[in-house]
Amino acid sequence: MSIELLAKDLNPQGGVFCPSPKADMKLWNSHPKVYLDVAHTGSAKCPYCGTVYALKAGEHFGGGH
Repeated sequence: MSIELLAKDLNPQGGVFCPSPKADMKLWNSHPKVYLDVAHTGSAKCPYCGTVYALKAGEHFGGGH
């Protein structure tokens, strides 16, 4: 599964947590919560479920402010 993100979907450090409501996952029946750094490379893959979280084309994470 691949989830397209906007820069505003990232937390202040440029990442997301999986499982995520954006991936239509129920938190109570999924794997342990993991932090994925999306801003660093533009995408990140969850080591548990294989979901890929990627910034939408043209989106850029400014970070910090």
